[in-house]
Amino acid sequence: METLIDSISPDRFCSLPVLTSLRNGTKIAITEADLYNYPCLFLEGNSNGNGFSEKFPSFVLKAKNKKDSDRNEEITREADYIARTTGKRNFPWRVMMIAESDDELITNDLVYALSRKGKTQNFEWVKPGRVAWDWWNAWNIYNVDFEAGINTQTYKYYIDFASSYGLEYIILDEGWSKTTDLYEVIPEIDLNEIIRYGKEKNVGVILWVLWKPLYEQLEILDEFRKMGVKGIKVDFMQRADQWMVEYYELIADEAAKRQLLVDFHGAFKPSGLRAKYPNVLSYEGVKGLENAKWSFDITPHHDATLPFTRQLAGPMDYTPGAMRNGGLKNFCISWTRPMSQGTRAHQVALYVIFESGLQMFCDNPTNYLRNPETTDFMAQIPVTWDTTIVQEAAVGEYLVVARKKEQNWYVGAITDEESREFTLKTDFLPNGNYEITIFADGYNAHRTAEDFSIIKKQIAAGDNVNIKMAAGGGWAAIIKPVIE
Repeated sequence: METLIDSISPDRFCSLPVLTSLRNGTKIAITEADLYNYPCLFLEGNSNGNGFSEKFPSFVLKAKNKKDSDRNEEITREADYIARTTGKRNFPWRVMMIAESDDELITNDLVYALSRKGKTQNFEWVKPGRVAWDWWNAWNIYNVDFEAGINTQTYKYYIDFASSYGLEYIILDEGWSKTTDLYEVIPEIDLNEIIRYGKEKNVGVILWVLWKPLYEQLEILDEFRKMGVKGIKVDFMQRADQWMVEYYELIADEAAKRQLLVDFHGAFKPSGLRAKYPNVLSYEGVKGLENAKWSFDITPHHDATLPFTRQLAGPMDYTPGAMRNGGLKNFCISWTRPMSQGTRAHQVALYVIFESGLQMFCDNPTNYLRNPETTDFMAQIPVTWDTTIVQEAAVGEYLVVARKKEQNWYVGAITDEESREFTLKTDFLPNGNYEITIFADGYNAHRTAEDFSIIKKQIAAGDNVNIKMAAGGGWAAIIKPVIE
């Protein structure tokens, strides 16, 4: 949301990060880092109408689940203070990222740099990767000879797809067990068989859990480890008080002891926990693509805003990869066959633009298998980077970034609801010749958002490459050195 500071009344508050723009164009982003044993910071309008005041959740004395809900809590008693603490301690950093130009925001790593690092544990086992995800696409596979749904055969299909494209993981999202009892696996799921089959195909299994049953049955992490589960997706925390902040660290630590990855969903923003616990690979804390199942909110403008706002705090589980692309005029809401706004190339470029140690392939495997050119291109894009260079940037309008992984470079470009054209300057490449594979908006992408073109050619370091994007469009490239 964009608004003037003096129009923000004291009864309005927001989550961090917040991005402000001065009259001279300088940007100031506000967030926090090294958050431990203290509630999350929020901001609200102040009574003078010329700035912000801090706002914190009160210390929770008592909470209970709402009637007939397995996840939504009602806080029934709060203290008149925000935290309990004893003796000498460090408080979270209050972070202000100051950028004279928009591109400087993209490479700002203050949150990570200011947060404490792990000292004793070995995290060499942590393996970021791509994930074939089930929930967004409602297990809606087709052209198979069995009933699709939350069952063993469907997940073997997801594993086969992931294996064929070298994806590292699948997720069993909500439904594999009774939500309030992680020991009670539904009859349609043979969890040991799914894990065994995944291991055979070199695909790890991550399990979705509600936060409270996990807390009450924490010892199940031992069972997960014995079975060969690779990680957990913890969901619906929906609180940001001191106790809940401590809960995040508890889960990160207990998971690390058992060499389990963590994805915090239904979560507040990252605030440096991953610096101490590198097994925490992603957070939701973002209005991601899942919202396209029920709203029109996830627009190209929204996508072009997130790298300058939410992503400043750390990795985000936005979940890109839609194969049904509605464009700006033909988008419609569907719970079981969802789509995205913007073009196919826009979705592909998000894999370079957005950062997440667990990067979802949100659509169903059948759609990916029916679109092998798109899927093959996306599956070549890594999830961690050695170097990032920003070539073009304007908050909420467009972004062009080049990222290096080992000897290869990956370029992603997105635009808002305006068509745009840029020149990619490849002077960041070491001297030599390169093969560039381009995934671009097709000639008719402004009419049919799924239209794309793939171009492969040779370039030399320093050459200029044209980037042309339709309204709501995108552009991506993979650049590999030519071995002489």
